[in-house]
Amino acid sequence: MLIALIDRLFFVPFLAAACFTVTAQAQREGSPLDHLPANLKQLTSWGERPDFRQDGQRILFLSKVFGDVYEYEIATGRITPCTDHFKHHGFTRALYLSNGDVLLSGPVSSFDRTDKEARQKARSSSCLSVLDKSFTKPPVPLNEHCDEGPAVSRHRLRLAWTHGLQDRISTADLDYENGVPKLVNKRQVLQVSDFPEGRRPQRWFETQNFVPPHDKQLTVTVYEVNGSANSEAFLFDLDSGALTNLSHSPDHYEEIEGIFPDGKHTLVERAEHHGNHWPLIDAWKLALDGSGKAERLTFFTDFKGYKAGEPVVSEDGKHLAFTLGKSGMEAGQGFGLFLMKLGK
Repeated sequence: MLIALIDRLFFVPFLAAACFTVTAQAQREGSPLDHLPANLKQLTSWGERPDFRQDGQRILFLSKVFGDVYEYEIATGRITPCTDHFKHHGFTRALYLSNGDVLLSGPVSSFDRTDKEARQKARSSSCLSVLDKSFTKPPVPLNEHCDEGPAVSRHRLRLAWTHGLQDRISTADLDYENGVPKLVNKRQVLQVSDFPEGRRPQRWFETQNFVPPHDKQLTVTVYEVNGSANSEAFLFDLDSGALTNLSHSPDHYEEIEGIFPDGKHTLVERAEHHGNHWPLIDAWKLALDGSGKAERLTFFTDFKGYKAGEPVVSEDGKHLAFTLGKSGMEAGQGFGLFLMKLGK
């Protein structure tokens, strides 16, 4: 029934994911919104950082950087505010937990939203909290610093997060004592010096997803490898500590985003960097076997000044959600949610 409801969002029969009509030009004029393929539907004209609920029926997203959190119902298009019932300083991340509650990350003190340095400091000094699925209570703070994105298990109450100077990752389990969430079994699992020489980040790295179904591995993005414009995707084994380079692409920027439920592929934001540390990117599907095999899924960068970012995949592996981005904007800033029907 759910698949039938989602299918109604698409007005013409399904085509393969990579089906933009691309000319011989390096970049096309105009907007990708005027050339959407048949398997791609724009859901909103605002919002960023989508996350599928486990049943695939709803998408959690942020209104903007340091904005409120909203929930989009795919079957009806209804949008529900999730965080407008309590005082806060905005959020940088919102992710569904396996029990339906929401993990939030955001600053806990006021800052000058008009100042670039103050905004970056607020992003880097965010803290984790848990919002009840009813969206009627204030969130419960977990008293943990989180720099950029945390990772949550899709099957159990387990999470990982980047902290410090964005140079270390810890994991923990979430336990509810008398209905109040708290972190237990906390441990640091990775730091910059653990990466091999030649593939070590100059300063920072970031966790993204537990790999299903066993959650014994984490996907990790390493930025500015050896001080270059190269960013690479890694797989980190929580039991052995082994690090596997998934990218093998010194000429590309690759940042890990969503994870496929088969546990064999991840999503990355990818582009040739040409010396630019933060190029405009599109969504690609990347194998987790270390082969470096990648498949392009979106083609927004074929249009001058546009990108497709923050891709995530539904639990059944059949749909992709992502955001429209534009050049010259703050990292992660999005201009609408999109839903793509994937091929086999």
